[in-house]
Amino acid sequence: MAVCIVATLIHLIPLLLPRNMPEQQLSIARAMPSVSQRVPFLRPLKDDAKATPAELREAAALLLDGAPDDAHTLALEAERRGPQEVETQLLLARICDVERMSRCVSASLARAEALAPRDARPELLRAELQEKDGNVEGAAESMERAHGKAPGDPLVGLRYAHLLSAAERGDEALAVLRKLEGRIPHARLLVEQGRVHSREGHDAEAVKLFREAVAEDPKLSMGYFELGLAWHRLGKMDTAEEALRQADRLDMADPKALAALCAIQLKERRIDDARLTRMDLERRFSGQPELIRQSCSLP
Repeated sequence: MAVCIVATLIHLIPLLLPRNMPEQQLSIARAMPSVSQRVPFLRPLKDDAKATPAELREAAALLLDGAPDDAHTLALEAERRGPQEVETQLLLARICDVERMSRCVSASLARAEALAPRDARPELLRAELQEKDGNVEGAAESMERAHGKAPGDPLVGLRYAHLLSAAERGDEALAVLRKLEGRIPHARLLVEQGRVHSREGHDAEAVKLFREAVAEDPKLSMGYFELGLAWHRLGKMDTAEEALRQADRLDMADPKALAALCAIQLKERRIDDARLTRMDLERRFSGQPELIRQSCSLP
């Protein structure tokens, strides 16, 4: 009996400890599946003197998608406690964008740039938000400034090339990609160059680049995916399907290739084939019904 009593007391100790430490509140909130369940744990952090700006930012980020008002309040408190931290301004810009407060977005990004003039992140975020709003040309200009601040970052270079291509500035996009030679795998570079040609309507040239990419790296699923789309645009249905199925085999966690295949089958009025592809999508990606509905909606 004594052993049982001691064991019970040991298990009760955690329940008797104070549970309002910021890291404990955050740990509990991370485990919560919905924002509404997180709010009661995170909202009190605003008045917790022990909460650091980083903890307040994390709390705000956990509430951003569903409780932006509470997220904004926490982020403002993080700013009050750490006014020189650029990460807080970037988070405030994201929150203000969710709240559709364009002046607040601009002001937060301006403060972030003032705090860190050589930091590319404010321009990267500005480009992301502009692209989301459909301002591709503006996003490309923001990425140009970000690229100037981080010319050696290959991810920034790839993003810049993508936006230049989306803005119908294909020659400039290819020039940026050429400067990335040796900084990213050559097969990936070929795929990016092929994408630029595809957007320019040069699918025959794109196919050559995609085929060269998958020959160099036979496990490059994105290469087969882009190759399948390009073959389809050229009217080569069988080879398009073969490439898309290979892309799916190489990355079975990504529904993109099967979704594209189903969309192509529907476009070609191959309803029976599309029905089989949809069954495969539903079996493997039951948790993404909206994607299945949009890409593979049977008549």
